[in-house]
Amino acid sequence: MHIEQVNHEKNGYFRALENDTEAGLMTYTWAGDTKLIIDHTEVNPAFGGQGVGKKLVMQAVAFARESNIKILPLCPFAKSVFDKTPEIADVLF
Repeated sequence: MHIEQVNHEKNGYFRALENDTEAGLMTYTWAGDTKLIIDHTEVNPAFGGQGVGKKLVMQAVAFARESNIKILPLCPFAKSVFDKTPEIADVLF
């Protein structure tokens, strides 16, 4: 599975692809230069139960660490990943 990021000036997304099929999508909005807000996570039903959503969140965490930014998870799924994974609290806003 490959995860790509498309980043625009005001927003962007992480998309999980498996053999050119979209397995999941997580969208975000920029809040200034140092914070992104995860606003939606969606997993293709054909890929349910495979951890696709968590992989998307973890890719956002890696991006946040590399870019020295913080994440505000407004999406209920992303928030649940942060709540259950204390080792990623360093990027939590």
